[in-house]
Amino acid sequence: MKKQQIELIIGKMLESHDDISDLNLTVDKPLQVGSSGELQPVYTEPRVDQLTPFQTEIFALNLIDNDRRLTKTLLTEGSCDLSYQLAGRARFRVNVFSQKGCFSVVMRQLSNRVPTIKEMDLPPAFYKMAGILNGIILVTGATGSGKSTSLAAFLNEINEKKSVHVITLEDPVEFVHSQRKSTFNQRELGVDFDKFYTGLRASLRQAPNVILVGEIRDRETVEIGLSAAETGHLVLSTLHTVDAGQTINRIIGMFSKEEERQVRIRLADTMRWIVCQRLLPKTGGGRVAAFEILGSNLRVKDLILNGETEENTFYDIMADSEPFGMMTFDRSIAEHYKNGLVDADTALAYASRRAVVGRLIDSVKASRGEKTTTIEGLSMEKEETFDDYIR
Repeated sequence: MKKQQIELIIGKMLESHDDISDLNLTVDKPLQVGSSGELQPVYTEPRVDQLTPFQTEIFALNLIDNDRRLTKTLLTEGSCDLSYQLAGRARFRVNVFSQKGCFSVVMRQLSNRVPTIKEMDLPPAFYKMAGILNGIILVTGATGSGKSTSLAAFLNEINEKKSVHVITLEDPVEFVHSQRKSTFNQRELGVDFDKFYTGLRASLRQAPNVILVGEIRDRETVEIGLSAAETGHLVLSTLHTVDAGQTINRIIGMFSKEEERQVRIRLADTMRWIVCQRLLPKTGGGRVAAFEILGSNLRVKDLILNGETEENTFYDIMADSEPFGMMTFDRSIAEHYKNGLVDADTALAYASRRAVVGRLIDSVKASRGEKTTTIEGLSMEKEETFDDYIR
């Protein structure tokens, strides 16, 4: 299988369905694409119903293209990340990994243009974040929830409004920012630096105003990120966490018990915003993002310093602080239901607190004059006679 054949297969996969996010090659399965959040089979001529280990390996090795670093990483660590471009058509973030002694390939399609906050209909808090001069902003969520895209839109807003130096450390570079008002230097792991924490440490000597770290993976990266935020830089990054409270706990958990108090103090001083994302199936097809947004105020700082209690949680603060740009997942999901973007079953399935979303849904239904219960015909129980009882 030659490179031209690989590109022909990729092209056929891209043409097979609408709204394609991923290409998936797994042994014993046909070619597959992720379309609107679901895997769909793709059949080419000649038809392939089940990929063989040889086919996936040849495909993977063509993507790696004799790169020694990637080959070594794949053999020693079991997986490797790279970028791939189909000339004039698409760019991909690729992960090649070993499973049961065979190779699998997942290719995430990247946008050819940088999105804007308005185009993505991101919450108004993103405009507030773009005005922040220092500290840490984290965007979290599961793989494929749109974290990188949201950060790209955020950086685009800075690029349009501020004349600052932005350094990005990515694995790989996903969105290529044009040189507009800001100056961008985009560095790729394995090509321009070897580890995130070494790249981050080096960036402090490159006179940046804004530093994007593609992903926080270890305590060294957190340590240097905190130092960068404390010295007047704006640090942006991502984490694979499901909500704001877990994000704080994940960072603190990277340090020893003896270091915990000091880390809490530093985090309380530098944390500015935490944005968590979830993608929900959209009514009529496609997906829509729901957000949880935690800003910084005295109550938040107190919880970071002393931890949550039953009476005082990050959720409670977000629910109470909506006028200041904060938001719970449940409020965001309820808004999507109100606007007809998701149905009631989806809203409840993705809720953080089902009872809260249930009440919000009932409130929306009541405002529309719809029934909020299926129970009908209730009446006071009549007094039973002995004859009724024995029947």
